[in-house]
This record gives sequence, C-alpha cells and structure tokens, in this order.
Amino acid sequence: MPTDSPAPMGHDLSQSYRGLLTERIARQLEHDIRSGKIRVGTKLPSERELAAQFGASRNVVREVLRRLEAQELIEVAPGRGSFVSERSPVQARHYDALYRAERPTVRQLIEARIPLEVEIVGLATERATEAQLAAIGRANDALLKATDVVDQAHADLDFHDAIARACGNPVLRIMLSSLSGMMFEMMLRSHSDPAIAEPGVPHHPEIFEAITARDVERARRCMLEHLTLGLRTYGQDLDVSVDVMARQHIETLLSQTKGNG
Repeated sequence: MPTDSPAPMGHDLSQSYRGLLTERIARQLEHDIRSGKIRVGTKLPSERELAAQFGASRNVVREVLRRLEAQELIEVAPGRGSFVSERSPVQARHYDALYRAERPTVRQLIEARIPLEVEIVGLATERATEAQLAAIGRANDALLKATDVVDQAHADLDFHDAIARACGNPVLRIMLSSLSGMMFEMMLRSHSDPAIAEPGVPHHPEIFEAITARDVERARRCMLEHLTLGLRTYGQDLDVSVDVMARQHIETLLSQTKGNG
C-alpha cells in the first residue's frame, strides 16, 4: 500500500518528502484540469485510488485536494466525492495558464522579474508603512528559520509578495502575483542549489536592510543583483521551460530525499 511514512532519518526528512510529493501531485492535477484533460464536471478518483495512482498516502492526497478546492478548481461534495468545478474554465484563462501555454523559459521569467521587482522594491522602500515593514521582516525571518526546501520556497514567495504589497501600486502587485506559480517553482530549484548562496550577492536580509534604511538606490541594486544571480547559476536549466525544469527538479529532489532515507 502506498505510504509516505517517516523515513529512518527522522521527522524532517519525512516532512520534506511529503511536501515535495504534494507539490508534484498538485502540479499534475492542476495541469490536467486547466488544460481540459480532466473535463468540467468529472468526478476525480477516490482518495484511495489517487493515493495508489501517485504512490502517496491518503494524507498527502487530502492536502492536494484541499489546495485544488482553495483554487476553485474542484468542488468537494460530502459523501459523493470531488468534482472538477464549473468555475474552472474561468480559472484556466487566468494569466498563469496564458504564460504556461507559451512555455516560457527560466531565463525569460528572470528577464520579466527584473524590471518588475526592481521597480517594486524601489517604491516599497519609499512608501512602506511600519506595519508593512514588519510584514516584510516576518517573511525574512521565516525564510531564515525554514529548513525544508518547500517551506523555504513558500517563505521566499511570501517575502517578495510582502514587498509588492508595500509598494503602494496594486497593478504592480497583481502583475507580480500573476507570476507567483512559476516563481515558486524556480524557488524550489534555488533553495536546493548551493550555488545560489554565491558569496557577495545580496539576498533577502540585505534587501530588507536597504528597505528599512529607506535607501532606494541600494534596495534597487540589491534586488537586481539578487535576481540576476540565476542567470549565472542555473546552467543548462536556464533555457528550459519553467514547467519542464520544475517537473524534473521535483522528481530529482524526491529521489534524493527518498534515497537518503
């Protein structure tokens, strides 16, 4: 029977494996629903059947279904099961689906983020309220404390989102939010690659310090250097589509995590 029970190395390894497995299954089902492979109104297999299909526990499957329900991709009918939502075609037309249809590469995503986030951080440095600075600080602290790659990626995304919320321009914030799915997949790759910690490159603490100092030029420079790091460190992944890179990398991490057990 499929399981994701704790590996011999302990709770942290088990949590890491479950988190990666959840990401892999959620990505697959989301893709199948958004692309129309699983049609509106279709009843999904039972938790037990999905667990067998993906080689996961029912706890992992429940977490995946909760995420799909929160995205309004499925509707859960107690006692009847989970069905692809009538609202899903609208969801399928949102920007993430449009981007992915064009199969953007990692390089192209970085090129898009640079002008957007450099401007966002400059405005946030000028405009952030004390409450917004505190929110950015909490996201920075969460990333520094995270030990699991999935938790690190979520905290990383929260940090960039907190800065966008502080920039005072909802258009820019929504533009960045529309990239969040692909950004998260890049962040999974980044937080499992030692090269990303290249010495001398500004990372989140340096960006946060510049924002709190209200030093606009330094904040913009730090963000630029932080984002362009990927152009030097992603190697052959740089010109691979984000979807392919994410799928391959999640599979690699799963194999490594399971093997370490």
